[in-house]
Amino acid sequence: MMRQYELVERVQKYKPDANEALLNKAYVYAMQKHGQQKRASGDPYISHPLEVAAILTDMRLDESTIAVALLHDTIEDTTATRAEIDEMFGEDIGRLVEGLTKIKKLDLVTKKAKQAENLRKLLLAISDDVRVLLVKLADRLHNMRTLDHMSPEKRARISEETMEIYAPLAGRMGMQDMREELEELSFRHINPEAHDTVTKRLEELSRRNEGLVKKIETELRDLLVANGLANAMVKGRLKKPYSVFRKMQSKSLSFEQLSDIYGFRLLVDDIPSCYRALGIVHTRWRVVPGRFKDYISTPKQNDYRSLHTTIVGPSSQRIELQIRTKRMHEIAEFGIAAHTLYKDGTNSNGNGADGELLSRESNAYSWLRHTIEALAEGDSPEEFLEHTKLELFQDQVFCFTPKGKLIALPRGATPIDFAYAVHTNIGDTTVGAKINGRIMPLVTRLNNGDEVEIIRSGVQVPPAAWEEIVVTGKARAAIRRATRLAIRKQYAGLGHRILERTFERAGKVFSRDALKPALHRLGQKDVEDAIAAVGRGEMSSLDVLRAVYPDHQDERVTVKPAGDEGWFNVRSASGMIFKIPGKNKAEVSDGADIDAPPIRGISSNVEVHFAPTGAVPGDRIVGIMEKGKGITIYPIQSPVLQRFDDEPERWIDVRWDLDEANKSRFAARILINALNEPGTLAKVAQTVADVDVNIRVLNTVRVAADFTEMALDVEVWDLRQLNQLLVQLKELDCIATVKRLYE
Repeated sequence: MMRQYELVERVQKYKPDANEALLNKAYVYAMQKHGQQKRASGDPYISHPLEVAAILTDMRLDESTIAVALLHDTIEDTTATRAEIDEMFGEDIGRLVEGLTKIKKLDLVTKKAKQAENLRKLLLAISDDVRVLLVKLADRLHNMRTLDHMSPEKRARISEETMEIYAPLAGRMGMQDMREELEELSFRHINPEAHDTVTKRLEELSRRNEGLVKKIETELRDLLVANGLANAMVKGRLKKPYSVFRKMQSKSLSFEQLSDIYGFRLLVDDIPSCYRALGIVHTRWRVVPGRFKDYISTPKQNDYRSLHTTIVGPSSQRIELQIRTKRMHEIAEFGIAAHTLYKDGTNSNGNGADGELLSRESNAYSWLRHTIEALAEGDSPEEFLEHTKLELFQDQVFCFTPKGKLIALPRGATPIDFAYAVHTNIGDTTVGAKINGRIMPLVTRLNNGDEVEIIRSGVQVPPAAWEEIVVTGKARAAIRRATRLAIRKQYAGLGHRILERTFERAGKVFSRDALKPALHRLGQKDVEDAIAAVGRGEMSSLDVLRAVYPDHQDERVTVKPAGDEGWFNVRSASGMIFKIPGKNKAEVSDGADIDAPPIRGISSNVEVHFAPTGAVPGDRIVGIMEKGKGITIYPIQSPVLQRFDDEPERWIDVRWDLDEANKSRFAARILINALNEPGTLAKVAQTVADVDVNIRVLNTVRVAADFTEMALDVEVWDLRQLNQLLVQLKELDCIATVKRLYE
């Protein structure tokens, strides 16, 4: 266990002017408060905050952050209070300790809605001060290192939470070494069999190639020194088991097929030396095509900068090389913790040894802040969870606008993702894209360096099917919002007509202004929501009438349009056009066009369905508004319509509007009582075929020794053809009765 003086010495090694008194006071206070508490391993509890502090000293963090690490469990697990910590250590440290206490209570592996809300709270807590995240990650790392003393169930839960949330967060913050260790420790508990197998294979490979890593290191270093890079450092290693396993899974490869298990880092003094080293290596050994990436000219969003290449190097071994400066290496290891802004609390924009300018706020932390901004967009918790996890887990490609602006996107992104990354309005109005000057499909996967030009249209509405194409959370959330708004707009158009008719029957005039004072009685936020709820069948138009006119007595005044005047088209899911009554289109829903409402959220048409027993052109039909389903079409003879006798506001007058050039078949159901003898079914089928009718479903039930009942779902062009079929079936000797069924 680390002693008090050892802690102070560790901090003073990298910060000689550190506040020694603060560190001593925090050490003693934590020691006193945790007292005789024990961990599950039996070790003194104080060993945990001391190890967390030690991890943070390795990152060279300031003494305030180290003090927070020492105190981070005191409010949760001891008699310490926020007020007491504020008084002894200041409000800044007290606020950080309290933030960590709240995070500790969050369960991030639970039901999706609750998990999403807890993830919101986690990100909100760490967005206030990045030091909360740094202490939390160090806390989680030490807990993972000592997880063996927990029960198997708890190990699995904590490991899953670490793999899903904390390891990706560490990666997004640029802390690659911590991310790798968290993934390794989680992998060992989540999939122990796979972990053991991959580890053994790597150990066998290491024994078989003993000395190979050292040999390659020496050869690379000698080559660089001989070419004038005397200070170059070379460090080689085998890839981690989880990294190997993930590649095997993603690429569907066996262990034997992996050819780049060895990785080497070349550290040089400055940026020009990086490119010089790259040229030296590429001149000496053969390059593997398509494996070069320049993250110096285009850094990753987490501030990672390096040159990546793969060569067939010494001993004909295929190896990955990362070439970077020492400062880049520090940022690659410690991420945001490597920025001086968080080490000494100053606003200095000092230059590193290689002339790299440190920004006021790291790109990694900027990403976190942009993610928090998504909280204000009103997405559901589940959508926020999906958005955040997509952003956490994706690797990146870098593309450009025609004006040269760099857009970073997840790997596998499409031009639609690109458009939404530029601006939501651009995404919503996208109709096409040019990639490197050529018009390409919107489903095209973008590659590094692509120049993307978006083609737009002012009348475009993003199809809901795009949600299955895009890979960014921002694009998915925007498409869902646009779809919801389009559906609401169209249902509002239908609801407006229903309300107009209900108010006309009552001798009243419907207006949006009259509805506003009644919104609180209807439990709706605004007029558009109320009208759309009527259109979806979620709220009765009579309830709206009574809310607007509480003293109204139900004395109906019938208004029926003459001829085709005042009738408008709606389209069913099968493409059939119906006419429904309504007023001038310009007066409805601020210009919303009911001719093009949505079909199941996929196209832009109102949902219109048929009753299970169908309806065919020639039938007199009626539409019934059904909650959440739109309009269901019934023949007027349907007995089920009796259920709606007391709900006249749900009845919609509809008419057939057939297009002779694009005829469609329609479903109907008939019931046949036939003799139970050989050949009966064949005669029925032949008769159906003779009149050009299609059998969609046939069910038979033996109702007596000599008779079988057949229920046929058939598809016909119109009522005339259906009646012709019924007549010809009745003429068969083997048929006792034939009739059409209505639901």
